[in-house]
Amino acid sequence: MTADVPHSTTASRATGRPGDASPFALGLLLRQAHWRAASVMAEAFRPLGIEVRHFAVLIELMDRGPTVQRDLAAATGSDKAGIMRVVDDLERKGLAARKAVPGDRRVRAVEITPAGVELFDAAHVAAEPLADRLVSELRPGEAEQLADLLTRFAYPPRGEA
Repeated sequence: MTADVPHSTTASRATGRPGDASPFALGLLLRQAHWRAASVMAEAFRPLGIEVRHFAVLIELMDRGPTVQRDLAAATGSDKAGIMRVVDDLERKGLAARKAVPGDRRVRAVEITPAGVELFDAAHVAAEPLADRLVSELRPGEAEQLADLLTRFAYPPRGEA
């Protein structure tokens, strides 16, 4: 059995090269940019004893306040087991705590601790020079432009996908 694959004599193939015109090029470029940014973030967090996945949860807790694990999983792109492991790690480190949710004995909200807030602030201080290095090849104003474009790309207006 063969698949119905459209053939074109001028088909562009994804290569990962800068300037690739294939329909997959943007995804490949975003993935490479993510890997580069994630490695810089990991370098900043390593001395603090946390990983990017831990910091993603701390960001949500700082932004939202106490949050149930189900919502943390959705906000960080994690699954149920993954978010449970991250919250367990944060609890062990004293950076977050699970609290009972009034009216529902089965659900626990996760709350950042004072030590978690302190580490969150320290992570920002540690990451700033590394983040500056990450965008050092961009011209003035381009880092802000990139952030704006990526924000609009990642969070399109409701009704668009």
